[in-house]
Amino acid sequence: MEQGNLTTWRAVRYTGGGNEQMEEIDDPIAAELALTVKLDGDELATIVCSPSHLRELVFGFLASEGIIRVPGQVEKLTIDEERGYAYLKLAGLPSISRDKMAKRWIGSCCGKSRQFYFHNDMLTARTIMTRYTIRAEQCIKLMELLQASSIDFHRSGGVHNAALADGDKLLSVMTDIGRHNALDKLYGYCMLQGVKPEGKAIVFSGRLSSEVVLKAAKMGCGVLLSKSAPTDLALRLADDLGITCAGFIRMGGMTVYTHPERIIMNQSLP
Repeated sequence: MEQGNLTTWRAVRYTGGGNEQMEEIDDPIAAELALTVKLDGDELATIVCSPSHLRELVFGFLASEGIIRVPGQVEKLTIDEERGYAYLKLAGLPSISRDKMAKRWIGSCCGKSRQFYFHNDMLTARTIMTRYTIRAEQCIKLMELLQASSIDFHRSGGVHNAALADGDKLLSVMTDIGRHNALDKLYGYCMLQGVKPEGKAIVFSGRLSSEVVLKAAKMGCGVLLSKSAPTDLALRLADDLGITCAGFIRMGGMTVYTHPERIIMNQSLP
């Protein structure tokens, strides 16, 4: 049985100012698990993640890395959460040969936890041609819904959230200490539930990095909405891959950086 995303830690809270106080508290803390994925007995990768939706995480990771293309390629998946292992058996050979993958540690933190543009990224990140559109007010409403559903973030401040949205609804919300893991969980959800990300939007709590854009491209999703900022490399990739990126969605506004034609606004530029 999977653990929750949070645990508690006995701590001392200090309040300064004119009325200094100290009190012992049980503080909600983001739980962290190192999950080692083994393929036919060989170590494939170690993913530092939140201990929830691990099955979706493994499927999404495999698809994102180009190892599988459909769920049926996984013949057996056994997760030993207590020991931190996922044992994987594929039906046939992987979709991408192992010599195209670099063995590496996939961390939960931002920045250098993954190398950029492995060979499999070039094979699996596709140009998005969807004609899907969404209204600007819908984007703002969806971000409000994501914020309202982010209970673990409000309690701990230590997790990211990613959701798949269709119109005015959030179809699934995934939580993880790693923003890329949250997206892999979302990808795994789509694969296991037979949900097609095309014609839908990803609503995201974290920064729009190049890796986040690549994952949206691998899922086939053409609209990426975030409450945070983008990076320049992410926007160059999004422009090239046909992905609409909107950031700083907060307080009734947003900034649309790439492919703005997919977001319908009531007014046009002067």
